[in-house]
Amino acid sequence: MQIQLAEVPDLAPLLEAIERGERVTIQKPDGMTVIIIKEPSTIPIEDGSRGFGSDRGKIWMSDDFDEPLEDFREYME
Repeated sequence: MQIQLAEVPDLAPLLEAIERGERVTIQKPDGMTVIIIKEPSTIPIEDGSRGFGSDRGKIWMSDDFDEPLEDFREYME
């Protein structure tokens, strides 16, 4: 989902607080915390460097990754 700031003008003070480095907590009316923003992101969201396959060679997975675990054998039968 993408929303322009002009569509939700009440977000301006929130974004300014985040840019200053303030901790921002967003809660639902029942008090349940939905989001906690501790610091502004230093990573650009759309810099073009995170396309398909951009992490190739950075992640390793063993050949037997998807083999059944011995501890769960009785549950698999």
